[in-house]
Amino acid sequence: MTNKVKIGLIQASNDVHGNEPVKLHKEKGIEKHIQLVRDAAAKGAQIICLQEIFYGPYFCTEQNPKWYEAAEEVPNGPTTIRFQALAKELGVVIILPIYEQEGIATYYNTAAVIDADGSFLGKYRKHHIPQVNVGNDGNGFWEKYYFKPGNLGYPVFDTQFAKVGVYICYDRHFPEGARLLGLNGAEIVFNPSATVAGLSEYLWKLEQPAHAVANGYYVGAINRVGTEAPWNLGEFYGQSYLVDPRGNMVSIGSRDQDEVVIGEMDKELIREVRNTWQFFRDRRPETYGAMSSINK
Repeated sequence: MTNKVKIGLIQASNDVHGNEPVKLHKEKGIEKHIQLVRDAAAKGAQIICLQEIFYGPYFCTEQNPKWYEAAEEVPNGPTTIRFQALAKELGVVIILPIYEQEGIATYYNTAAVIDADGSFLGKYRKHHIPQVNVGNDGNGFWEKYYFKPGNLGYPVFDTQFAKVGVYICYDRHFPEGARLLGLNGAEIVFNPSATVAGLSEYLWKLEQPAHAVANGYYVGAINRVGTEAPWNLGEFYGQSYLVDPRGNMVSIGSRDQDEVVIGEMDKELIREVRNTWQFFRDRRPETYGAMSSINK
């Protein structure tokens, strides 16, 4: 296994009006992202991450049961199976953010991790679920209407090219899970997102480089682009990036273009940084017990 791994981050606009049927959104979104994955692989990417619930709009801006139709089983649903075949064909690892249905009507915001031989390694379910109003027209991040909190912990997946962790969008505001991913062995953590300009944009390039530094790993942050009708919640401002364990930007995308952002991670740098900053060695977990008992 080489120390240097090419990373591909895919940011894209949603091209279908929100009033159109869910089936059309999924068909067009999947078709578009299959080509973007192919483009990333052609540029040398070995691990490729798509954006949060990539095959449609950010529908959580409204509370409409129509969007439950977008959910499917993971890994036995058609989208995961299709991208397993694609990963095997191209010899790439794919992190596939998807709307998951479990049983009759239980839903999660999930990312499937597919290895370069097409095998399904497992999934991460988003833990932190926002319920936030934006503006005065009823739009917001109404995710508790659509998702249960994740219940699978903070797994790290040993892919062909690197040890991969996943955090999803709003998770990035919580350092606890980011630390657990590092303690569980992650060399790179991907954060597929759907976030708009406004209150938290200034945090976009602040929090995740801080996670990378505090935990001695790379972070791949992915955000979609454009605006989405009919809600027009705001501008999804792209700027997907790869950041190294020193907090340096390795590569970054544009604000408004469909794009494959390519960057290289170097595992030797991870080792060098961790040997310099011994944050894991100097932890004092015996003093942190109150974190899990204080409810405020």
